[in-house]
Amino acid sequence: MTTPVLLREVPAHAISSACEYVMTARAHLFPILDATVMPADLANFAQVYGPGSQGRFLLATQADEIIGAIGYLPYDHRFAQLDYRGLKTVEVVRLYVSPGHRGQGLARRLYEALKALAQADQVQVLYLHTHPFLPGAIEFWHKQGFVTVDTEDDPVWRTTHMHLRMAGVR
Repeated sequence: MTTPVLLREVPAHAISSACEYVMTARAHLFPILDATVMPADLANFAQVYGPGSQGRFLLATQADEIIGAIGYLPYDHRFAQLDYRGLKTVEVVRLYVSPGHRGQGLARRLYEALKALAQADQVQVLYLHTHPFLPGAIEFWHKQGFVTVDTEDDPVWRTTHMHLRMAGVR
C-alpha cells in the first residue's frame, strides 16, 4: 500500500525544511542563480506566508518527506507592462515537484488546492511568470486555464507572463 500524499500549509516548525526544499529545487532548475542567496519571500517566510499574512504556501508530503511545494504572495506590480491596479492580485510562486513524483498529477493537485485558498481569500487575479526552458511549464499553466499576456524579448530568460481571472470573485 502506498503512503498517501498530504497537502497542507506550512506549520511554524516546518518553515526551515520548506525553505531548504525550495532552495534545493531552485538551484536545480535555475543553476545560473546564486544558490547562496535566499530570496526575500523565503528569508521572511513567516511574515510573507504565515498566519495573518496575505500569502499562502502549501507543501505536499509523503511519509513526512516534502515532495512538492507551491505558494502565492501579493503581486508587487514590478512589471510595468502589466496593470492589475484595483484588482486583488496574487503571484503564484515556487511550484516544484520532486523528480520521482512527477507525472502523477501532483502539480495539478497543489495548484488546485492553492486556487481554492485564493478563492476563499477573494483573490481576483492569479498572476505568474515562467520560462520556456522549464520543460512543460507553459503548457501546464495553459491547461490550468492561464493565458499568456506577455513574453519578454530577453534572449536568456524569455520570461512568459500569464494570468487567470478568477470566476465568481468580485
